[in-house]
Amino acid sequence: MALLIGMRVNRFWAVHHWMPVFYAMLRMLSELKRQRGRGLLSHILLTASARTYHVVQHWESKEQLYGYASAPDGFLHTVWGIANRKQRAGKLRGHVGLWHETYIVPEGSYESVYFDMPPFGLAAAAGALPLERRGRTAVARLAHRSAAKG
Repeated sequence: MALLIGMRVNRFWAVHHWMPVFYAMLRMLSELKRQRGRGLLSHILLTASARTYHVVQHWESKEQLYGYASAPDGFLHTVWGIANRKQRAGKLRGHVGLWHETYIVPEGSYESVYFDMPPFGLAAAAGALPLERRGRTAVARLAHRSAAKG
């Protein structure tokens, strides 16, 4: 499963509002890297623009993602508490935007092709097979995944 999570800097001059959000994401990723059992398989930090930063995360399961999101001992729990208090007090309004999207994709319902590069994205999270072993067309490759599953 994949989680895209990010932030948008709405007011550059409000560094004291958006910089802690950025560093909190880095700290959560560091925590998840140290605690592999939480279920994060891989992540990629990306920029969409000078204002928008996001992380593509691949998780072992939705249950592990939900478990981390609700774990009282996780840094996310602390961060959300602080963010909620600031939001209620009106201290975050307009300075920084937050978003996330969650995708739960059944096995055999996706394809990833990589050419002449190290494991990246989904291949870094789930492993890769040489193209020759899966077929020359997208239809054949997706059929290979379905057959391996069944």
